[in-house]
Amino acid sequence: MPIQPGDKLPDVAIRVIDGDVQSRHTGELFATRKTVLVGVPGAFTPTCSTLHVPGYIHHADDFKARGIDLMCLAVNDAHVMRAWAASLQTPPGLLMLADGNAGFTRALGLEFDGSAFGMGVRTRRFALYADDGVVRLLHVEAPGELRVSTAEAMLAAIDASGLAS
Repeated sequence: MPIQPGDKLPDVAIRVIDGDVQSRHTGELFATRKTVLVGVPGAFTPTCSTLHVPGYIHHADDFKARGIDLMCLAVNDAHVMRAWAASLQTPPGLLMLADGNAGFTRALGLEFDGSAFGMGVRTRRFALYADDGVVRLLHVEAPGELRVSTAEAMLAAIDASGLAS
């Protein structure tokens, strides 16, 4: 069963790209902060690269004004995620999380089998809002859609919930 609002995010090792590549644990990474975590099927994939993540880049200041940090998760290695961040010109502070072996994705229960597309195990498209490592909002997309996990949808949901106040 996928993670649900009210659940604590799992604590697993992950590679974080914020300029350099660092090994971190998600328990420490999400502690003591408000975060929107965006999950995407893969770096350099069409929807992820042209619509989903660019929306968060465009609205990065809107999240920052609400005291919310941004992170992006994909089942790719750290080198690919670093190159993708550079190609997207991600702003400072938007952390890219390289989940090369899908350990965090599986612990979240948000994986899917993309073998039919030659992609193997991947992260489902989603966005979640967490406060101090506890999920408060979770928006998982239906296959082939990009509606509920966009930057605009998450900003609206956060504002409507009053969680970022």
